[in-house]
Amino acid sequence: MKIGLAGTMSVGKTTLAKALGETDRFKDHSVQTERSRYLSDLGIPLNTDSTLPGQFIFLAERASELLYDNIITDRTIWDVCSFTLSAKSISDFEKRAFVDAAMHLKDHYDLVIYVSPRGVGMEDNGVRETDLGYRMKIDTAIQLALDEYKPNKLIKVEGTTDERIATILQNI
Repeated sequence: MKIGLAGTMSVGKTTLAKALGETDRFKDHSVQTERSRYLSDLGIPLNTDSTLPGQFIFLAERASELLYDNIITDRTIWDVCSFTLSAKSISDFEKRAFVDAAMHLKDHYDLVIYVSPRGVGMEDNGVRETDLGYRMKIDTAIQLALDEYKPNKLIKVEGTTDERIATILQNI
């Protein structure tokens, strides 16, 4: 099963991915988590500074994850597209062409889990954007993308990690 977690920054996607990987149901899944610090150290602009080449690198990472049979990843193509659509340095034409190309991968996910920011404070990890307005802008973009480009199966979660896992296990 190919599982992707979608959500804005600092909502606990990485924590949830790791916790899911520890459950009996998903113990045979590879868990792929955040590489933002590594990419930032390579000089690839993140968040509001995203560039088209940088977004293609993020998309390539998501595509490479889809080569696994059993994977849980804390990012999806919906996330990448939402950051692309919100980038200042990318033209509207490039944004639309990027999203149209990226969404050809959407059916490769068996399950997408949308992780809500509701009730989750913003954490500064030294890499991600900490502006709450930008966080909500990305969240809105992700929700719109999930609505426009519906995944095969979508589960929406909020609350504590344990509550999120219970919701997921009840809805698979």
